Amino acid sequence: MMADEIEVDVWSDVVCPWCAIGTAQFLSAVDSLKGELDVTIRFMPFELNPDMAPEGHNQIDLLAKAYNKSPADVLQMRRHVEQAGEEAGFPMTWQGEGEEPVLMVWNSHDAHKLLRWALTVSEPARQVALKQALFRAYFQLRQNISDRAVLLDLAEAQEFDRTAAAEALDDPALSEAVRMEERRAAQNQITSVPTMVVAGKYILQGAAPPAQYREALVKIASMEAMA
Repeated sequence: MMADEIEVDVWSDVVCPWCAIGTAQFLSAVDSLKGELDVTIRFMPFELNPDMAPEGHNQIDLLAKAYNKSPADVLQMRRHVEQAGEEAGFPMTWQGEGEEPVLMVWNSHDAHKLLRWALTVSEPARQVALKQALFRAYFQLRQNISDRAVLLDLAEAQEFDRTAAAEALDDPALSEAVRMEERRAAQNQITSVPTMVVAGKYILQGAAPPAQYREALVKIASMEAMA
């Protein structure tokens, strides 16, 4: 016997490749449980580079400095991540036309504001769809997800009201709400992403295979039914 439904809060960043991979794998696990377990997912903000300048930073240079690696080493790391993305069903190779642009790391604060707003005006499933669209825009189309026009285009493509989304991006209270959730993560010792908090108390971290996520969700749902 297990609970019929369960809630999951996922702390992740839009520019985190393992978050994109983990999301693809987790959603695959959730999809495999349809008819058995209703899983409500809410994405929470986590900024890997909260002080990133508006002009962004070349990913290779940024990671080389952060990990004290050579550019060649970072490219090898990137190839490993891209292979993992392919295996998870989320290819990170260039999906656009023409020559592949340089992969940049952008400030993700406004993207998190948009996601937070989406959760307040619609059901969680639509926020999930917007998060997936942001992942595709950044990792597959190399779009600047700190750019206001890009964010509004993505929101509109997911059938959110463009004018309301623009107002949300201008709302300082929404920015503080994002900071508050990030502080809550720190207080709960969430220091790496992706981190899934299931039923408010069980922690799943990292990008795991769908079968592993499925097993964990079934186990937790069973424990919740007995609680």
